[in-house]
Amino acid sequence: MRSVAVMAAVVALLAAMAAAMVTTAVQQTPTIDEPVYVGASVLYLREHDLRDNPEHPPLGKLLIGIGPEVAGVRLDRAYTGPDEAVGQHLLYGSGNDPGRVMLAARLPVIVLTLLFGLVVFAFARDVAGTAGGLLALALFAFSPDVIAHGSLATLDVPAAGFVLTAAWLLWRARHRALPYLPLAAVALGAALATKMNTLPAVPVLLVLAAVPFWSAQRRKALLRGAAAAAGVVAIAVAVVWASYLAVDPRLRWTAPPDLPSIGGLRGAAADLAPFPRPYRDGMRIQFGFEDATWTGFLFGRHYQGSLWYYLPAALLVKTPLGMLALWLAGAAAMLSVRRLRPAAAYVLLPAAVLLAAAMAGSRDLGVRYAIFVPLFLAVAAGCPVTLRWRWAPAAAAGLALFVAVSSARTFPYYLPYSNEAFGGPSKTHLRLHDSNADWGQDLGRLADRLRDRYAGQPVWLAYKGSGVPAGYGIAASDPLAVPPDRVHGILAVSDSWIDKADPRILALIRTSEPIDEVGHSITIYRRPAPGSR
Repeated sequence: MRSVAVMAAVVALLAAMAAAMVTTAVQQTPTIDEPVYVGASVLYLREHDLRDNPEHPPLGKLLIGIGPEVAGVRLDRAYTGPDEAVGQHLLYGSGNDPGRVMLAARLPVIVLTLLFGLVVFAFARDVAGTAGGLLALALFAFSPDVIAHGSLATLDVPAAGFVLTAAWLLWRARHRALPYLPLAAVALGAALATKMNTLPAVPVLLVLAAVPFWSAQRRKALLRGAAAAAGVVAIAVAVVWASYLAVDPRLRWTAPPDLPSIGGLRGAAADLAPFPRPYRDGMRIQFGFEDATWTGFLFGRHYQGSLWYYLPAALLVKTPLGMLALWLAGAAAMLSVRRLRPAAAYVLLPAAVLLAAAMAGSRDLGVRYAIFVPLFLAVAAGCPVTLRWRWAPAAAAGLALFVAVSSARTFPYYLPYSNEAFGGPSKTHLRLHDSNADWGQDLGRLADRLRDRYAGQPVWLAYKGSGVPAGYGIAASDPLAVPPDRVHGILAVSDSWIDKADPRILALIRTSEPIDEVGHSITIYRRPAPGSR
């Protein structure tokens, strides 16, 4: 009877999460990165061509491509434009319904995210018992960031979820090396074949792969542990190779003409890595991105470059308060309780290493670069229920309920979520930008708002995103293409444009009246004609 109740609770939590993600996927128009991945996925499966989006490995895009392939999305083989515009042409210039294409591409990621929820539950149950597993799953299922990015056709959640799966399987391999060690290697390979930001986790996971072979005989233990780690590497590398060969069995590849020249240790790593040439060239492209100077926005400050504390600060804003409390309590319990302490190496250490690597990056563009944190720390957050304090389970349940309420209140605007201490989702754009708040996701909602409230009025649109306004019936002019005194009527501005402090946009909105907002990501102004001011 108890097992039936537990199963019902798991199903209910995942069903609630699925409903939130599907609703979000249906209502949001393409975010900035999604058309690139969707276009590449269709080219991979139809044309067996690796040239599009070489900076990321193919596995995640192959999974995304399952949806469009099943849906029978039309590919315009006569298209001869730039590779980076393939996805946009697929959505808006090939006779497809962009909403149908995007939903089809997002559904595989939604299914994968739900499967990772089962991993969170199983991992936490192994560490902290059934109650801990359910608490961890509740935090995962109500995490606004996981719901937001788990409902997009992007690579962040799949990559993080595969790393988590590898860590869980290594935890199980401590007492039973077979079959868990090979399965962990496959999961690690899947992570590496999805996104390269998972590479920093490899040394940690390889050390953990040797744990089942530790013994009092040091020399024998070292040899067996090294052999286990080598086996994990071999399988993981094979998975990466297989993902490329699945796209093109002949592995035809020509390096991009603008491939960055990377020297030093990073160049040597790209030269010596046992991966296919396209993967190693992708590493060079990623290194080139890290060498570039990007713009950032944090707590109202627009800046050039990166801040080492950006991701922790962004996580503080975008994580429910109850979840932050349970993360801290769970980590403290895992480090202080003797029987929980061994799990810290499998839960806290990979998360810490990946977060440190992300903090050292140059792109302050969103907590999606640290999306592994809510996955791993959900597992840790299940640990407080094991404490002997009488009030611990009730306190943990109360905090989880607080998380659920906070998450439900932001429905269906999960992407711009921020917690109550920072004013909620309507205030996120005042503190964070890009994929934290405005990633181009509300073009369809803007079309509905303009049609319902502002029909017949002249519309000017400064939109930051990959969607095509005309594809949603928006007839708008570009306010940056004419002198400011010619811009009057309705002015809709993506909040990321405002956060980027473009002087042309700031000059326009200073003399305009804010009258509306869409999805907490687009602000609508009324701009009077020059003679009426």
